[in-house]
Amino acid sequence: MDSQLGISEAEMNEMSLVLQSRVATDILTQVEGMLEQRTSVTLNIAVIGESGAGKSAFINAFRGVADDAPEAAETGVTATTQMAKGYPHPNARNVLLWDLPGIGTPSFQPNTYLEDVGLLKYDFFIIVTADRFQQCHYTLAKYITQAQKKFYFVRNKVDRDLEANARRRSQKCLSDDDILMQLRANCEKNLTIGQVETPRVFLLSSFYPQSYDFPALQMTLLEELEGHKQHALLLSLPNLSTSVIQSKRKALAGAVWQTAMATCLSSVGVGSTMHAVVPKLMDTLKSYQQAFCLDDVSLQRLASITGISFEDLQREVTSTFGRQLSAQEVEGCLSQAVSAKQFLVTQLERSVPILGTVVFGGIITFAASYILLTTALKNLSEDGERVMQKVLIVSVCKQNS
Repeated sequence: MDSQLGISEAEMNEMSLVLQSRVATDILTQVEGMLEQRTSVTLNIAVIGESGAGKSAFINAFRGVADDAPEAAETGVTATTQMAKGYPHPNARNVLLWDLPGIGTPSFQPNTYLEDVGLLKYDFFIIVTADRFQQCHYTLAKYITQAQKKFYFVRNKVDRDLEANARRRSQKCLSDDDILMQLRANCEKNLTIGQVETPRVFLLSSFYPQSYDFPALQMTLLEELEGHKQHALLLSLPNLSTSVIQSKRKALAGAVWQTAMATCLSSVGVGSTMHAVVPKLMDTLKSYQQAFCLDDVSLQRLASITGISFEDLQREVTSTFGRQLSAQEVEGCLSQAVSAKQFLVTQLERSVPILGTVVFGGIITFAASYILLTTALKNLSEDGERVMQKVLIVSVCKQNS
């Protein structure tokens, strides 16, 4: 049963195990180690495909950066990738997308390609194409599967196929759904011919990541990754769906007690405990803003991609933690949390009695920090959804114009 504070019984038990028979410095080391494990893992994603398929544009869209941004992968109509190059996510440097040399070129040798690019280095592969299915696609898919690695097949530039269909005047146009169904069936059929069982095919456009199968690709990757690598990918993803935003909130909420505990323990003996925790809480709240793509840099990046002004996007961010993040605001929120939830401190002290002893009275600060961070996650996720809806509306209007 969850406590009134919102801490589950499982979290209470975990806290008790960590706190049992340890002094504050030992507990702090253990809790900080638990938090570091969530951010220290590296995720390597390989993106392969024939020259001109839009691999670089896909990498930029996946990372949420504009094609002309300084950190963008180079795009062009000719082959721009001669050797593997890794592009880290702007806000999550431990997540890298690797633009691999194009297949279907004279230098491409199917039998040695994967070995040449370092097959074992990558966690999974994304095969990108934009035209007719080629033999090299299922050859690569077969070799990747034989190496017990996962791959996902992306049919890029489907907006171009739909536009071409709409321009046909000499024959009755098929519906968009019919065109997409044909494209998907063709890819799945050819992969099956290549002895690939249950192929995962995603139809998308790097120019409209909010549409088609881009959000579905995100969720599939999350579902099939595990542990800290799943967490790393999740926090790096642009907000293309409510599911991604809510998954971020849930993942970050799972570490709130460790964050509040580390914040509280690190302030032991440093003047006023309540005042001393503010800088660390500020750092955590800034990381939350980045995770939900709400910091100024992320909003500027989104503005350059969508054409929506930074000011219009910022107006969708209405929470205190999204817009008015300052030391004074954080300290004020802490004080409000203490006064509003004072009666819950006794319950927490009873549930985890050693906490009050170890932190030397910091239990009130812990409770206030926990409440503040939990509230911030709720408010920031709601801000993220408003910004996402704004972008989605503009994207639909552009596609229909």
